[in-house]
Amino acid sequence: MTTTLFTPITLGPLQLPNRIAMAPMTRCRAIGSVPNALMEAYYRNRADAGLLISEGISPSVNGLGYARQPGLFNAEQISGWQRVNQGVHQAGGHIFVQLMHTGRVSHPANMQSGSKILAPSALAAPGEMWTDSSGMQPYPVPSAMTEAEIEQTIAEYVQGAKNAREAGFDGVEIHAANGYMIDQFLNTATNQRTDNWGGSIANRIRFAVEIAKGTAAAIGADRVGMRISPYGVFNGTAPDAEMDAMYLALIEELNRIGLVYIHIVDHSAMGAPEVSPSLKAAIRANFKGRYILSGGYDLARANSDLDAGRGDLVAFGRPFISNPDLVGKLRSGAELTAADFSTFYTPGEKGYSDY
Repeated sequence: MTTTLFTPITLGPLQLPNRIAMAPMTRCRAIGSVPNALMEAYYRNRADAGLLISEGISPSVNGLGYARQPGLFNAEQISGWQRVNQGVHQAGGHIFVQLMHTGRVSHPANMQSGSKILAPSALAAPGEMWTDSSGMQPYPVPSAMTEAEIEQTIAEYVQGAKNAREAGFDGVEIHAANGYMIDQFLNTATNQRTDNWGGSIANRIRFAVEIAKGTAAAIGADRVGMRISPYGVFNGTAPDAEMDAMYLALIEELNRIGLVYIHIVDHSAMGAPEVSPSLKAAIRANFKGRYILSGGYDLARANSDLDAGRGDLVAFGRPFISNPDLVGKLRSGAELTAADFSTFYTPGEKGYSDY
């Protein structure tokens, strides 16, 4: 039987009506880091995807690196996400939260009082980031995390997973990609530690593995996935000679924990370096859970890769921004509306809920 985007599939305890995932996308609409009515409509209007994956939501006050990034660590935020998720579920959808701590990809102007910019090592990210108060600003040098701060951050992820379930999310995607906190531990360009959290492959994957173990124990491994970005160069990361071995070692540990899916970032369609095809094939062959493909897919390529068994679901990102009805358009072959890049990260309705 031919497998297509519209072939139903199980994901842990969930029965998904199709294999279309909405990729996690930073949208910067959470004023005061709390979900609002605009965001409720945004997610509800896309609930016919088999799986929605939320934008990166911080499990900690220290992880709110971007202007207007939402959080999931206090009662007001949990209540806001309850309203979002109620709308998604009423529309028949399923939604995972992407837990994302920005680590060194941050600026004090975007953060709340009493917070601290933390990273594995005291190395500033290259370039600048937007702040609402002062425009573009260079990244500051983060504080190298103490053992106690590492343990506290792991605990924040675990509590974030518990908060996610309280808020009505169906599961958690651990964001271990794109040069944010977990990837900063994985990558030798950002992790120069010489203790148990750096150096060897076993030490560099430890942070990701401990978070996966903790979240799986808290909410069930069949509700936990992870997103990774092998060969990524975003936010000052870089490949090294041990990259394939490192990711395969991580996959082995995630299999032991029983994670429900692995989600591979491939931004080569947007000009990023190609992810090693042999590594992608090895991860697909070795990982025991579901495998989510991503990276500039259209209908024909998605159906071809699904039918060839290269993955189980396909994540679509930017097309969902300007096409809340993307699932219907893919089904009918209708022309897609082009997105307005200038409104991707701005506050308000324009380019968000006005398509």
